[in-house]
Amino acid sequence: MTIKRLDHVSVVVDDLSAAIAFFTALGMTFEGGMPVEGTWVDRVNGLKSVQVDIVMMRTPDGHGRLELTKFRSPKLVEIEPAIAPPNALGLRSVMFTVESVDDSIARLRAEGAELVGEVVEYEDKYRLCYMRGPANIIVALAEELF
Repeated sequence: MTIKRLDHVSVVVDDLSAAIAFFTALGMTFEGGMPVEGTWVDRVNGLKSVQVDIVMMRTPDGHGRLELTKFRSPKLVEIEPAIAPPNALGLRSVMFTVESVDDSIARLRAEGAELVGEVVEYEDKYRLCYMRGPANIIVALAEELF
């Protein structure tokens, strides 16, 4: 086996403080942040003059991490459509198991998030929903019912 672990998922955002507030409301903890630039960053990204601010957020269990990245240079590239539907190619969602879907929805709505569809129950095992998070990513929430 060559993989040791999944280290983190990275999300490019346009408003870093709003993204931090969103994931803090979800229950994640700010782990640290820093500006990053230099030739190694240009080379790994295949871009020139990269200047980013990154923030790491950690889940309460200490195992999951999310990197929030704000590009200062080069400027952000918009995708079409800006709010991709759930069946768009690429990264679909980031899922979090939460204590209460209803409480999580309330906290995230206070940060501007909206449901993509409805809250549903799956086989008496989970309550599930999708919400639009920072940069219009889909944040999936799952509440265990067992």
